[in-house]
Amino acid sequence: MKPYAVIGAGPMGLCSVRNLRKYGIPCIGFEIHSDVGGLWDIDSPTSTMYQSAHLISSKKMTEFAEFPMGEGVADFPHHSELRHYFRAYAREFGLYDCYEFNTEVVRCERDGNDWLITTRCKGEEQTRTFGGLLIANGTLHYPNMPQLPGDFDGELIHSSEYREPAVFEGKRVLLVGCGNSGADIAVDAAHRARSVDISLRRGYYFLPKFIGGKPTDAVGGRVRLPRFIQQRISAALSRLMLGRPSQYGLPEPDYKMFESHPVINSLILHHIGHGDVQPRGDISAISGSRVTFADGHTADYDMIVLATGYKLHYPFIDREHLNWQGMAPSLYLNAFHPEYDNLFVMGMVEAAGLGWEGRNEQAELVALYIHQLATGAESAAAFRSAKRERATARADGGMNYLKLERMAYYVHKDTYLKALRGHCRDLQRDLSAPDLAGNQGRAEAV
Repeated sequence: MKPYAVIGAGPMGLCSVRNLRKYGIPCIGFEIHSDVGGLWDIDSPTSTMYQSAHLISSKKMTEFAEFPMGEGVADFPHHSELRHYFRAYAREFGLYDCYEFNTEVVRCERDGNDWLITTRCKGEEQTRTFGGLLIANGTLHYPNMPQLPGDFDGELIHSSEYREPAVFEGKRVLLVGCGNSGADIAVDAAHRARSVDISLRRGYYFLPKFIGGKPTDAVGGRVRLPRFIQQRISAALSRLMLGRPSQYGLPEPDYKMFESHPVINSLILHHIGHGDVQPRGDISAISGSRVTFADGHTADYDMIVLATGYKLHYPFIDREHLNWQGMAPSLYLNAFHPEYDNLFVMGMVEAAGLGWEGRNEQAELVALYIHQLATGAESAAAFRSAKRERATARADGGMNYLKLERMAYYVHKDTYLKALRGHCRDLQRDLSAPDLAGNQGRAEAV
């Protein structure tokens, strides 16, 4: 079998290589940085991490099941701890030997049933043939830069450029957007800036990180409740613990809980309540340093930070190869191309509570499918038909997600995992025990 290429050494790239090796599939990983970690390595040229960033889901709900974080790691680890975690994961499973570091993927082109992949390392380019391609370069590194209504004379940055709060010292700061990064940055700015305002054009749900001393995402344990009950309970907990957004001068969300990603941050509300952060409406005009809001209010600012999210970005491959429709590629289970059997977009999936283990299950299904397809298994032929027929089907569990770019690849966790696990069981039925054992042995010996 020709080797498969894996782009990226963040959590998704690492677990993709791990699963390919588990099923005896030869692979080479490419990473633009000098080490693993992806987004979570603040020193990586593609990282959008900032110094105060912590995990917004708890470690137990996020970690890889086969490689749990240590007891000494906080419930919501700092990004530096996560960089250490991914390096330890790569060492544990021998993944470093599979990667070419300081190597940028420049171009991926179709060549019959193979892929011609051009890489650049130390200024030198080379093109090689691969039997397949797994794209795992992440979804949170290419900033969404909206067009502002006017020209701003001050400092304008996207949250992706923000690193540490000293940049706010003595400045009048306007944050635009209140996702999780926007809320974090507003809290950072509140301690250093002369003034901090935050502009919102829609409402958000807010959740605390802890309830009763336990991480919020772990409350309720393993009990599986119907979607609408989960939504109602979470919304009620938000109101009970934090109150309504309107009590803080913020707009109320006009959608149900989890139809957009909630903000897991109660400190932003704390600072709004103390007057450290002033809520504002949508921006209607900008002229020089002056910003006018939709309610007619005006204020002058030295800095605007656009916490406006990210766009999917795969510059090394033509969109036509990704079955791109609307705001995102249209792929079965957000990973499987309807026609190509050797192209996979890894980790282009978001869901409340999915964690890295859910993404690891995606990677296992991909590796299992590649393995079974190579052996001519009937289960692989059945899955090939399913992915063609259901490419446009979305595992949303009936959720009416907002029509936003970041929600274009959002799924309902239980619905998504049920589909992944069902296909894994089907593919494993004609996977002989001796065959799998042999492949695992060879993988560990690489």
